[in-house]
Amino acid sequence: MTADELKRRLIPFDSLQASTEAFIDYALQECQPKLNYALIGPGVSQDPLQPISLREPHGFQLGAVTLPHGRVNPPHLHFSCEVFICVAGRWRIQWGFNPETLHVDIGPGDIVSVPTWIYRGFTNIGGDEGFLFTALGRDHTGGILWAPGTLARAAAEGVLLTNAHRIVDTRRGDALQPGEQLFQPMTEAEIAALRHWTPEEMSHRLVRFDELAWTTQGLLDSGLPGCGAQLAPVVGLGLLQQRERLAPVLHSHGVSLEWLRIPAGGRVSRHRLREKQALVAWQGRVETRLEADDGPCTLALEGRAGGWDSLSIPADVWRCLHNTGNGDAFVLLLTAGDHRKDIAWAPDVVAAAAAAGWVVDADGCVAPRRFVERAQP
Repeated sequence: MTADELKRRLIPFDSLQASTEAFIDYALQECQPKLNYALIGPGVSQDPLQPISLREPHGFQLGAVTLPHGRVNPPHLHFSCEVFICVAGRWRIQWGFNPETLHVDIGPGDIVSVPTWIYRGFTNIGGDEGFLFTALGRDHTGGILWAPGTLARAAAEGVLLTNAHRIVDTRRGDALQPGEQLFQPMTEAEIAALRHWTPEEMSHRLVRFDELAWTTQGLLDSGLPGCGAQLAPVVGLGLLQQRERLAPVLHSHGVSLEWLRIPAGGRVSRHRLREKQALVAWQGRVETRLEADDGPCTLALEGRAGGWDSLSIPADVWRCLHNTGNGDAFVLLLTAGDHRKDIAWAPDVVAAAAAAGWVVDADGCVAPRRFVERAQP
């Protein structure tokens, strides 16, 4: 892959384009205006004109959404995981059809994974600046099912949904085509047969930012001079090389999520992965040096109030990350697959870690060199 091709995988926040008609709920006053973004993959948008920053399949999809204060996204169901990542504001994530009791409230840095086959929605309970990133598992999500009440209320406004999930807005002259049938939602009996998730059960799928378990030796180079990066696992099996830590949410998602913290001036040394990976800069400025077929290129990601840059890194590309800011940088890592990722470190990094007394053991975890090298070959 050339340097120019790698540069096109940077998704500056200012480049994002939204759809305001991604879903049939645009017909409802309490849902307007909802801005739906597709950063990696099309997501589950029902708008054929939905702007998509990067269409290439990754094994997961990354989107985003924002609503003004008090506006809602009504109940809907997904067949693959949906993970809400709050980067700004306050949001109420609801499930089922009793939002007064079935909800969790999240703020900046909080992440909640909503199970498959469960109706969910959300409300902006903070300011208009609120912003949610969303991760969807798999390349093919299976689409979206709207609750019967949402479809009925949209139809009362003149907006219909067909079996092919085409939105028909009769208010502007759209009409059903010959042979087209309206989408039939789940019946009350079918909805009642779905699993009921209690607040206690859902609390185990919520990861608060201020409760993250940061590692001190989560990466082989964490203890090396000029490095110092820490990882906090959130969902699935990711890059973490510290054996005592597990993500709070371990269910299969098709993608792992981890927070990466790099101190001012620190870095993550040269390495590569077999998997595709997406980075979302939440706070601070991080320069990512990627090694293209025709030479290296450096791409800067910045997370600041009102803007969060993203980057997709292909599989098998050497990279290193450097915090060029004055404070800690926080980056969300999304890496394809449910398996634990095997980091390939550059030979000089392996040598420097060994000189400092650290190696990677047979299980892929950082361990004291003096024990590992004394083990049976």
